[in-house]
Amino acid sequence: MSEEKAAELGVPEIAVAGVASTSTHRQDISEMPDMTTTGAAVTGPKAFDQAGITHDDVDVAEIYDSFTYTALVTLEDLGFCEKGEGGEFVSGGTTAPGGELPMNTQGGGLSYCHPGHFGVFVLIEAARQLRGDYEGDRQVADAEVAVAHGTGGLLSSSSTVVLRRES
Repeated sequence: MSEEKAAELGVPEIAVAGVASTSTHRQDISEMPDMTTTGAAVTGPKAFDQAGITHDDVDVAEIYDSFTYTALVTLEDLGFCEKGEGGEFVSGGTTAPGGELPMNTQGGGLSYCHPGHFGVFVLIEAARQLRGDYEGDRQVADAEVAVAHGTGGLLSSSSTVVLRRES
């Protein structure tokens, strides 16, 4: 919505600070160049650079999690942890409510709604987190920067969006 409409409604302005998309192969997963690397390895750095942020600036991550594997490899490809360390990264509660990097605060696609257009829900949840729409454990306190990442096709397309609360 426009800045004027946000002001009229009394909601914080949320800006798209960075965005990048890529396609790494045709639809078939058998054409995937490397099963351990997704397009997030390309889109993450581009979106972060465009937004002028580092990983330390990110308050909340909303990541398309069609399978446990995709959540872990995406965290790695976005650079939140080293390759092969995704499991260890999440095992200590890093991505849990109150963790260093709260992730999929709406429950994620693994807990509901994987079939369909889940990618839009990561954007909606990121914006709601930045607006402070929730109470309790679901709300990430003082969230100012969110990363939303979606994977489409059979891991063949990736998009990363950095959102920032402006007001």
